[in-house]
Amino acid sequence: MEQTTRILAIRHGETAWNVDTRIQGQLDIPLNETGRWQAERLAAAVADEGVHAIYSSDLLRAHQTAQAIGRAAQLPVRTDTALRERGFGEFQGHTYKEIEARWPEQSERWRKRDPEFQPGVHGESLRVFFERCVTVATRLAAAHPGETIALVAHGGVMDCLYRAASRLDLQAARSWQLGNASINRLLYTEGGFTLIGWSDTSHLDQGSLDESNDRVGHAA
Repeated sequence: MEQTTRILAIRHGETAWNVDTRIQGQLDIPLNETGRWQAERLAAAVADEGVHAIYSSDLLRAHQTAQAIGRAAQLPVRTDTALRERGFGEFQGHTYKEIEARWPEQSERWRKRDPEFQPGVHGESLRVFFERCVTVATRLAAAHPGETIALVAHGGVMDCLYRAASRLDLQAARSWQLGNASINRLLYTEGGFTLIGWSDTSHLDQGSLDESNDRVGHAA
């Protein structure tokens, strides 16, 4: 009988660059004070969910969030570089307005979610990024049949998992939330991912910075 893996896909807490709408990509930006508070609230919320393993992006903002969960659940955090945010190349470190002004043609391709667009020599295309995210999530989920795992990562990773579970095209406009420190619930079987709950922030008693438009969230 096929066993299902339950996944808590969790976006990291807030950073100063989230507030500034500055592209983080794979730059290593830590949580700000609000983000650290969110991580502790998040950890308390999932402490009794029966998590068997915690996997995290190695980038500091995700790892700090995962460590809070690990302390609450008394579990080690295992890092995996494949859970990193999309590589944004030359866009990294710039605000959305700066990108639009400096690279208008590239910004237009990004805004339109061109699957083959690669921001600079070292950036990842949306298609390559999506394949990376789905591959790592599949690998980790398949290693825990019948168990619950936490995957702590970034807004762009969450977006890819939502699309994979909902069978949505990469270019479909986003209509779902990507809140900081949100809990997103999926199931995994050999047939793929199924969405059962999205962007749960009920554990936060104040608003978190939401990055729900098409140009925001990928950089988180």
